[in-house]
This record gives sequence, structure tokens and C-alpha cells, in this order.
Amino acid sequence: MEKASQNDNYLITAPIRKLLPKFAIPCVISLIISCLYNIVDQIFVGNGIGYLGNAATGIIFPITVIGWGASLLFGDGAAAYLSLSQGRGDTKNVGRVIANSILFSFLSGAVIIAVCYIFGNNILYALGATDATIDLTREYGYIIFIMIPLALAQNTLASVIRADGSPRYALMAMAVGAVLNIIFDPITIFVFHWGIAGAAGATIFGQLVSFVLCALYLRRSKTFRVRLSDFIPSFKAVKPVIPLGGSSFLTQISIVVVTIVNNKLLVKYGAMTEYGEDIPLAAFVVIMKLFQIVLNIAIGIAAGAQPIIGFNYGAKRYDRVKQTLKYVLLWTFIISAAATVLFEAIPGAFIWLFGSDGGLYTTFAVMCLRIYLSLIILTCLQKACAIFLQSIGKAAAAIPLSIIRDVVFLIAFSVLLANYIGVTGIFWAAPAADIVAIIITVVVMIYVWKKLGRPNPDDASALNAEQIEKTGK
Repeated sequence: MEKASQNDNYLITAPIRKLLPKFAIPCVISLIISCLYNIVDQIFVGNGIGYLGNAATGIIFPITVIGWGASLLFGDGAAAYLSLSQGRGDTKNVGRVIANSILFSFLSGAVIIAVCYIFGNNILYALGATDATIDLTREYGYIIFIMIPLALAQNTLASVIRADGSPRYALMAMAVGAVLNIIFDPITIFVFHWGIAGAAGATIFGQLVSFVLCALYLRRSKTFRVRLSDFIPSFKAVKPVIPLGGSSFLTQISIVVVTIVNNKLLVKYGAMTEYGEDIPLAAFVVIMKLFQIVLNIAIGIAAGAQPIIGFNYGAKRYDRVKQTLKYVLLWTFIISAAATVLFEAIPGAFIWLFGSDGGLYTTFAVMCLRIYLSLIILTCLQKACAIFLQSIGKAAAAIPLSIIRDVVFLIAFSVLLANYIGVTGIFWAAPAADIVAIIITVVVMIYVWKKLGRPNPDDASALNAEQIEKTGK
């Protein structure tokens, strides 16, 4: 892989302002495309079936996010391992690590299928399904589950492909699948009249095509080679990947926990109001989709920067690591601030996009959208910092920051404020959690920032910039 080392040398020589867009923009678009599978279904289902269909797809959403989290655990972990290994000049075992990461991602999907089919309706009711939505939820979910193993393997492959220096290929593979989903959703729903099952079928077809394209990349990878024998299961091979991908995994799992808890709270407290149990749930599903789009843009910027940060950290170019972080935080702030202005100025347009079933639903959804997303700037900055820490191998700091906003503060505030304010208190919990979480994150980041660049006598494996340049000659 001497040629690969020479090709990667630009990561420590090219200007950060040019490198970051090259990696971050395809990563952002790829993550948005991943969101679009569920969101496009939601738009067509909402307009073709109604808000009960939206509620049904939202109930399945936590299961798909668990799978996505598993794919990022192995995908982002393998990508970080690849970048750090390249920076240190040691890529001997990368092929085996990547192959096992793909395999374990696939097996995680198989486990999800088994659990969902075995426990059936019990899981769906536990996730917030009601008697009004259970049939639609089951019809949609049982089709979506079929493709989960390959969908997870494809997500893992996409992360590795980006770290291998081919973010545009990863984007192309995911874009093709998303476009097919967009094309076939209206056909299956409005032309064939297959309803919510048609939306699910269009989704899994797009995912299958994306998987095939990502798998074909393994034959043309730049900095590693994967042999068939590398796919023999080995816990030793994925052991270094898990702490590096733990932050990404827990970020997704925290979304699942919040969604499940809030679904139950919304049904409980919504039933005590004029809105009933289904309107608050349907509104929350739509708001979470908007939240996920903006959050994935922030995550895409930080994850796109991961090869740059990981390589330069491994090469002890801490000045470039700090410079990259500054750009990441700047662009995260600008984009999330623009989203906040839009959400507060024209919330009705976003609610209308997902379908509108009467004035009562629209009024409630608009009000809660403005509340829940009011401080999304802080959410995005906090998540970007956690991914940065993951990129430099600081798992002990990255993992707590990944979950503290959602699992700790958001759930606590949701339960507390719902008890005192009622159903709207669940939405006020988000800005309250954002404020507390960002304060803790700032303290941690100041500490890490001050330590970056200090000599570490125990780190004998990392090469300095001069050594890297010599290997490139």
C-alpha cells in the first residue's frame, strides 16, 4: 500500500478550507439521502393515506434507527480506524477489520429481523402503536425489516468508502437508491394503489440497489484490500472498531430511547386533551424528521471531516486538527442557524409538506415545531463536538457527550415538564436539554483543546509530519 500512502499525503498538505468541502459535502448529502428513504415515505404516505399513516411509519422509525446505529458503530468505527492507521503509516490489518465490520453490521440486521418477527405486535405496541395505527404499522414494518441486513451493510460500506478517499462514489451509490425510492413511491401508492405497503416496497428496492453499488467498490478500493478469507468472523478484528464507532452508535440509540419514551408520553398526555392520543404522536413524528435532517447535516460535516482529523491526529499535525475543528463548528453554526430561522418564520410550510389533516392537527404541530426546534443550533454543535472526539480516538469523552443531551436531560425534562405542563411540556424539554448539554460540552472541549499538541511520550506509534512526508517521496 505504498501507493496509497503517497495518495493520502495530501491530507497533511492541502489547505483545510479546500479539503473539508471535498469530504463533508458528499457526506452531508449521503446522510440526507439516508433520511430521505423514511422521509419520502412519510411525505407520500401523509398525503396519500393521512396522519395515521405518518404515525405508523414513525412507530417503525426507532427500529430502523437502531439498525442505522449498528451500521455506524461498525462503519464509522472502521472509517476512523482506517484514517488513524493511514496517519500512523500502519495499514497491515485494515482489510480484515473492514471485512469483519461489514459482516457484523449485516449480522446485526439479521438479529433485528429475528427479534421483530418473533415478538411482532408486542414490540409495535411498546413503541407507541395504538389500535388505530397497529395494522398500518405492521403492514409497513414487516416489509421494511426484510432489507435491514443489507441496508446496514451498505451504510457501513458507505462510511468506509468515504474514509478511503471516495466520498463521491459513496454519494452516488446512495443517491441512486434514493432516486429509485422517490420514483416508485408515488407509483406504488397512487397508481398501483398498494398503500403503505407500496411505500415500503419502494424503499427496500432502493436500498438493495445502493448495497450492490457499495459492495462493488471493494474491487476498486484505494488504500486497502479485502479478501474473501477476511470475512471469517473475528471479534478480535472488530474490537478496535467498537470504541471508535461507539459515539455514532450511541447518538442513534439515544434518538431511539427519546422517541420511544416520548411516544408513550404523547399518547398518555395527549389523551387528556382535545388533541387525543394520535395528533400529538403524528406531529412529533414530523418534527423529528425535520430535526433529523438538520442534525444529519451537522453530523455529515463532522463525519466528513473525520478522515482529515484522524489522519492528521495520527501524524501529530495538531495544528491542522484544530483548524479543521474550527471550520466544522463554523459551518455547523451557519447551517443550523439558517434552519432555525426557517422553522420559526414559516413552520406551517414544513408541516404542510408532510400532509395536513385538519386545523386542530396543523395548529398543534406548528406550535410544537417552533418550541422543539428553537435551539437546534446547540444540538448540532454538541453532536459535532462528540464526533470530533471520536475522530481523534477520545472514546471516553465522546461516548458520554453522545448521549448526555438525549438519554439523560431530554428524557428527564420530558417526564418532568409533561407532569407539570401537560403534552406541550414534552416539546419544551428539548430546548431545556440543549442548554444544559452545551454547557457541559463546552467545558469538555476546552479541556481537550488545551491538551491538543502537548507531547505524549506513550504514543510511540504515531508518525510525525516529517516522517509522513519521507514515506511519500
